[in-house]
Amino acid sequence: MALKIRLQRHGNRHNPFYRVVVAENTARRDGRYVELLGTYDPQNKDEGKQWKIDLGRVDYWQGVGAKPTETVRSLIRRARKAAPAAEEAPVAEEAPASES
Repeated sequence: MALKIRLQRHGNRHNPFYRVVVAENTARRDGRYVELLGTYDPQNKDEGKQWKIDLGRVDYWQGVGAKPTETVRSLIRRARKAAPAAEEAPVAEEAPASES
């Protein structure tokens, strides 16, 4: 059972929306899959909201032998670049209320 991490196309005509899934390489493009790893929306203009990928699960599946397609590989690369920036973002803290 050879596994691939690939895209499944959903959405309407001229309005694509993709799911990032782990599937057997013999399964149809939009057919059965093993696990849903995230989503990719190329129509969204906000770069940070175009994709949502669970990188921990991607690492697991790559560890057990799943091969990502070229497109998914580039999405994973972009998600890994954006992940450290999201982790290092400062958290807004509330100012203590003065007691007067």
